[in-house]
Amino acid sequence: MALGNLRDLYQQVILEHYKKPRHRGTTNPVHRTQRGHNPSCGDTIELTLQLNDAGDRIEDVKFEGEGCAIAIASADLMADACIGKPVGEALAMVEKFQTMMKGETEFPKENRKLNVMQGVSQFPVRIKCANLTWHTLKAALEAANQPESGFISTESETE
Repeated sequence: MALGNLRDLYQQVILEHYKKPRHRGTTNPVHRTQRGHNPSCGDTIELTLQLNDAGDRIEDVKFEGEGCAIAIASADLMADACIGKPVGEALAMVEKFQTMMKGETEFPKENRKLNVMQGVSQFPVRIKCANLTWHTLKAALEAANQPESGFISTESETE
């Protein structure tokens, strides 16, 4: 597939997830909640997680908030990819996504849909938009035994 066609396909997938996100809402029950904010462009996300009884697997992920197409699409794609995953695997996905945003890697076949966000790495100012929900997920998962740990921000993220 030509590079231009691939770029168009990626843009189409991002717009589809922005216009009709599949994971908007709040989980029931809510086991973890975390808010994230990107001061650079005003994106805000409130992420809720439902975990299994042992607390080591993600049963459901939902989000609310407002943001640009990249932030919302990234949140929806992240939720899609994390449902059913063990917490450790989800945290590893956060690291892999952030590495991908630096242009250094891509996801393997089983999570290749996340690779549509790869093009964002060409626009450094938009990387924070794509990373917002992933930072928020990491904070929620690392906040064991705390229902909410306040706002996280992408302000400290280096470009």
